[in-house]
Amino acid sequence: MLKKIKTFGPLFVIIAALLWSLDGVLRISLYALPPAVIVFYEHFLGALVLLFLIKKWWPDLKNMTKKEWIAIGIVALFSGALGTIFYTAALQFVNYSQYSVVVLLQQQLQPIWAISAAAILLKEKLNRNFIVWALVALIAAYFVTFKNLSINIATGQGTIMAGVLALSAGLMWGSSTAISKYVLNKVSAVTGTVLRFYLAPIFALIFIITSGQTPSLFVLNAAQWLTLLAITFSTGMVAVVIYYYGLKRTPARVTTLCELVWPASAVLIDYFYYHKSLSLTQIFGIALLLLAIYKVTKYKK
Repeated sequence: MLKKIKTFGPLFVIIAALLWSLDGVLRISLYALPPAVIVFYEHFLGALVLLFLIKKWWPDLKNMTKKEWIAIGIVALFSGALGTIFYTAALQFVNYSQYSVVVLLQQQLQPIWAISAAAILLKEKLNRNFIVWALVALIAAYFVTFKNLSINIATGQGTIMAGVLALSAGLMWGSSTAISKYVLNKVSAVTGTVLRFYLAPIFALIFIITSGQTPSLFVLNAAQWLTLLAITFSTGMVAVVIYYYGLKRTPARVTTLCELVWPASAVLIDYFYYHKSLSLTQIFGIALLLLAIYKVTKYKK
């Protein structure tokens, strides 16, 4: 019999997703930097801050098994490094168009990867009610993301490459949700964040060195440093701690659907910050998305 979720786990996931929706506004001044350099510094700065919480996470490390170390290493590589690098590179191919085919392939397909990984790796069962409302949430997210249901595919020869990179990013992030959940069954949200933020810069630095981007590490200006610090204390390290706190208390299959509030929030930011009008389909999509998320978070096995 289905039981109501007694924790506020989904709420924390939603808060993290709302913070991530601000990421595009913050990263505008960083577009001149290679994606791997951005990934390296945002994780490096987060790792420095987390040193001040060492008493909270150091004891947790002793409880981790070899399998959990391997799992968190995969998360750091997939979600912390490769996912962000792939997605940023994909946006570069379509001139950072928010409503391009990249957004469709990454945001709308990511939950499919996450739900599949949760079923395979965590043995999370998918009941009929969940599947129905999950599909409704995906459709609603499409309505929200694409004004008047039109997708920008006029991006020249870069569209195919952007699509491949976006699919790769969605696969990296989606599968990492389930793998992170596996690790969080043994450690705290802070410890999970620490492990990700200490390992991801290593992978990012390897990518930077092997791709000949090392000089870009030393060309940041004052405005870019301030932006990276702002990301650390909002959409970066802080958001990940909040997200992991929610994920620890929420099934992975539900978590990934809660993350779909990101496109809804991004559209509202466009409306209030950039003064872009909302279409009727977007307003309908936001309402439908909130209803679907409520339905999938109401119960768990």
